[in-house]
Amino acid sequence: MPEALEVTMVERTVAPARRRYLERLVSAFAKDRGRIEDTISACMDNWRLDRLSVMDRGILRLGATEILCLSDLPAKVAIQEAVRLAERYGGADSPRFVNGVLDAVYRSCRSGEPPPA
Repeated sequence: MPEALEVTMVERTVAPARRRYLERLVSAFAKDRGRIEDTISACMDNWRLDRLSVMDRGILRLGATEILCLSDLPAKVAIQEAVRLAERYGGADSPRFVNGVLDAVYRSCRSGEPPPA
């Protein structure tokens, strides 16, 4: 995962101010990938993470990582930004789907209890 970030930093123009945030995000996902993906999966009814489009899966991973691992970022902001990404890059149903799943991730995080299996 960190290798992909390095390749991205070389191939894309990334503002220096954003680099530290991206490093934190990638590091948090790499460290807690199992918990993040388990939480997402538990919050989806009748869906498996591997059945989602690559874009929806990536957006959910991004949003869930921000909600579960980056406590200095308000969860509602993470959800709102994920929905914006889904509107721009996902399918017609992506924004509503992403919103519903990340809201469930947020509620499970706030309750301190694992989401229903």
